[in-house]
Amino acid sequence: MRSLSAFLIGLLFGLGILLAGMANPAKVLNFFDIAGTWDPSLAFVMGGALMVTAIGYRLVFRTGQPLLAPRFLVPTRKDLDLRLIGGAAVFGIGWGLSGFCPGGLVPALGTGETAPLIAFAAVVAGMLAARLIGMLQARQKLAPDARPS
Repeated sequence: MRSLSAFLIGLLFGLGILLAGMANPAKVLNFFDIAGTWDPSLAFVMGGALMVTAIGYRLVFRTGQPLLAPRFLVPTRKDLDLRLIGGAAVFGIGWGLSGFCPGGLVPALGTGETAPLIAFAAVVAGMLAARLIGMLQARQKLAPDARPS
């Protein structure tokens, strides 16, 4: 039931992304081009998504427990660290350069065009690099005396 629910929610999200034009990199890049061919329509999409999310979260958290899980999994950290800021910066730069965010990239893969495939490969490479950096940092924390002096 959880997999079916996740599939249907992902399908609905992808359809929303397609209808909003966020799978079209030209539309996204025009949103970022404030001094040129600025297209503010995505601001309405983002504002609508924020409004639906704010109302949805309030309604869902009133239930006390999710329907298909034993408890809510909500981030509890409130601090900013270099890893979070660096990841956000890489995400924003990649979005600004390619016009694809991960939400719009996955539906765009179905178009069969080359640009989404290249962007997808870059996202996967970034995820692997982040995982590798995390593993190297964890290894250094476990064995601080093993470093050459």
